[in-house]
Amino acid sequence: MSEVSGQTGRDVSRASRRTRRPDLPRPGSEVRRTGSLLSVHSLAGQVFLLQLAVVLLLVAATLVALVVQARGDVMADARRRTLATAQTFANAPGTVAALHSAHPTAVLQPHAEAARKAAGVDAIIVYGLDGITLTHSDPRQIGKHVIGPYAAAASGRPFTSTFEGSLGLSVISAVPVRDPDGSVVAVVSVPVTVETVQHRVNRQLPVLFGGAAAALGVAAGGSGLVSRRLRRQTRGLGAAEMTRMYEHHDAVLHAVREGVLIVGGEGRLLLANDEARRLLDLPTDAERRHITDLGLEEDLAGLLASDRQATDEVYLAAGRLLAVNKRLTAPHGPVGSVVTLRDSTELRALTGRADVARERLRLLYDAGLQIGTTLEVKRTAEELAEVAVPRFADIVTVELLEPVLRGEESPGTTAGTTELRRIAVAGPDADDLLHPVGELIRFVPAHPVSVTMTEGRPVLVGDLSASDGWRAQHPEQTRRILDHGIHSLLVVPLRARGVVLGVVDFWRAKDSAPFEEEDMSFAEELASRAAVCIDNARRYTREHTMAVTLQHSLLPRGVPEQSALDVAYRYLPAEAGVGGDWFDVIPLSGTRVALVVGDVVGHGLHAAATMGRLRTAVHNFAVLDMPVDELLDRLDELVAQIDAEEAAAAEDGHGMITGATCQYAVYDPTSGQLVLATAGHPGPAVVRPDGTVDFPRLPVSPPLGLGAGLPVETAELTVPEGSRLVLYTDGLIEDRTRDIDAGLEALRDALSGPERTPEATCAAVMEAMLSDRPGDDIALLVARTRRLGPAQTAAWDVPRDPAAVAPVRAACARRLTEWGLEQQMTFTAELILSELITNAIRYGAEPIAVRLLRTAPTSGPAAGALIFEVSDGSSTSPRLRRAEVTDEGGRGLLLVARFAERWGTRYTPTGKVIWAEQSLGTGATPEKEGLDEILLGPWDDTEL
Repeated sequence: MSEVSGQTGRDVSRASRRTRRPDLPRPGSEVRRTGSLLSVHSLAGQVFLLQLAVVLLLVAATLVALVVQARGDVMADARRRTLATAQTFANAPGTVAALHSAHPTAVLQPHAEAARKAAGVDAIIVYGLDGITLTHSDPRQIGKHVIGPYAAAASGRPFTSTFEGSLGLSVISAVPVRDPDGSVVAVVSVPVTVETVQHRVNRQLPVLFGGAAAALGVAAGGSGLVSRRLRRQTRGLGAAEMTRMYEHHDAVLHAVREGVLIVGGEGRLLLANDEARRLLDLPTDAERRHITDLGLEEDLAGLLASDRQATDEVYLAAGRLLAVNKRLTAPHGPVGSVVTLRDSTELRALTGRADVARERLRLLYDAGLQIGTTLEVKRTAEELAEVAVPRFADIVTVELLEPVLRGEESPGTTAGTTELRRIAVAGPDADDLLHPVGELIRFVPAHPVSVTMTEGRPVLVGDLSASDGWRAQHPEQTRRILDHGIHSLLVVPLRARGVVLGVVDFWRAKDSAPFEEEDMSFAEELASRAAVCIDNARRYTREHTMAVTLQHSLLPRGVPEQSALDVAYRYLPAEAGVGGDWFDVIPLSGTRVALVVGDVVGHGLHAAATMGRLRTAVHNFAVLDMPVDELLDRLDELVAQIDAEEAAAAEDGHGMITGATCQYAVYDPTSGQLVLATAGHPGPAVVRPDGTVDFPRLPVSPPLGLGAGLPVETAELTVPEGSRLVLYTDGLIEDRTRDIDAGLEALRDALSGPERTPEATCAAVMEAMLSDRPGDDIALLVARTRRLGPAQTAAWDVPRDPAAVAPVRAACARRLTEWGLEQQMTFTAELILSELITNAIRYGAEPIAVRLLRTAPTSGPAAGALIFEVSDGSSTSPRLRRAEVTDEGGRGLLLVARFAERWGTRYTPTGKVIWAEQSLGTGATPEKEGLDEILLGPWDDTEL
């Protein structure tokens, strides 16, 4: 580098001495300057002569092309001018009228002469179809027969031709003159000699030659200025000297093994040799780009772009440590700087440490992205182990306290804690050498893990073979670990919010360097970040467990015994958190059954608690035998009230909006009728006995809490026996990858097919519809319908006459005998029915009817039931009370309440129904002899 640079400097010095201070005037400088400009020995003189020769050739070629083009334009102009003049005169107003006048020549001749002079043509000749000339520039030719090939024009086709006449080369155009009916009546021909047109072109030639001379002068002057500027830039050097300078320049660019950069005053890179490109890893188009756009390290780019000088300053660039020297070129040259770069081989160790630091910073950054992607404690610990292998350790294990895994708070102090459960292992052959995942490990007090848990600090074991505390844990296992090449251990506590949750163990094996003190700070930083994520997952696990527990405690524990439906269900909480989905099967009076499916907006404890409130309300309303629409109206008012309470309790006045959807259906097995209504909830599916699936169109009311007083609309369906009613929440048919239409089609496919039990239907639907990670709760209720046949029902109309009680009671007794009921059951049934009929006749209104239902046992210990229903046209509900001693009546309902398992009143559009239900199990009725005790038991002798 020094030899080439010295040679280059001497050449430049000699050149500068020859052209020193060229801008200072000296005697005879103008003569020498001009001579130097024209000298063929200098590069500037050669360029000037070459430019001047090129300009001469270009001007001459241009002049010749213009002259040739002008001559061509002469002929083209002659053709255009003659044809245009002929067409203009032939189509001029009055030409046709003049031809039809008595003296066409007298009319046309003056106009033709005027037009000829205006157009600059030789003549305008008009002649008739007989060839007689009507107008001519030479009056002597008027009246004579025209001579020439004008047959085409006479036939109606204009033409232009060129001919050589006595006056020289001429052009003539002929155009027909047409009558209004389109027939040709005359021909107009216009001749012109080329010489006539050439005169106009010749007047432009001096301008052309003058312009060419001016262009030549300007070009020569410009070439002189360029050559003069080039002479000043090259300092008057000749071609050989310039060649030698460029050879030296190429040597600096390609042969010197030291990086060289030239940076301009604006911070743009002007020159970079090959070595500089290699050291800085510059792009191919680096020249003329700003230093800050080359991808260099920020501190190095700042130095190169500044006006600060530097001597042997060390910078990191492209993975290398470079010694940088920088010098400014001013005032000896233009504003800028020259930079030399040298790879500092003696600083490689420092470079290695910088690489390690950078890699660890990158590892911390990646850990922030990869740890805590889920809210699962186990998965978060696995992410910590995976991100550290193999970039920081060869094997990583994570052990946590048992309460942390359950989502509970970690104890405030961990002193003396030696039991941890391993939940994550990462690294080759780790499962075979170390304790497996899931094992509860009891560490000895001297073990590094026990020391870490007790003292809450990291413990470094540089050489495991020399650690007695670690070897005492399991001598046989530790020997196998050492034989495998594992030689170093670093145990770091997982601490969050001042509480230790567990530990993370970093192991190094085989060729990896043992852990050092400087590794501890990095491991603590990595563990602290992971501990925060584990603690967040723990707290979420706790809340999720509480919500799941609350949810399951509020959901039905099983399906109540009833005879109208065969029911199966599924409930699956969301992956992200428990929501407010619920379902219910509620037995009603008269063997009817209510099916309920609902969904509270949101997730977590609030949604689960709200679900419990709504489910309890539905139970209470259903027990009152409210109609379907009225029940949803009351539920809508309840949700609106809950929202108002939330808003009033919130400090900012904006409470959490509850919002819920609900579907309520009542099935009557005596008629097969299904009455249902929905408030913002997806409609049910009906699977008929033949396997076809229908989604009935139902009137949909607004979601609960948003009804704004609007009435709820109901729908009535009659479903055949053996049909399956499928009620569900929207989580079954909607998710992030599937819209509701696709979900309904998938549900249809899952329900279609051969006859299945409700349990098998639930299993098939969940298998077909369930995604890997459901984003919402799923509640599914499948009920297969049963019907009460004619043999299980009996009905009688009753006149409003006390004498009608006995015949109805006798008919009831006969039907009970036909059903094979024992005498004691018949006696109790007659007593209950007599009291209900008597009550309806005495206090009710017509029409009065009696219906008797017998349900068959389905499953479990129940033996079926006997149901009595007495309907009348009054809406007055009876009330159970104690009769006074002197009262003649008032004890009928007391008997009904004592003998029947359940009784009650439900209202109908035409009145009410008083019903009572009696179990058919053994010992369900009292003895006859016990009636006096039943009637008189509430009173003692004193009261009587």
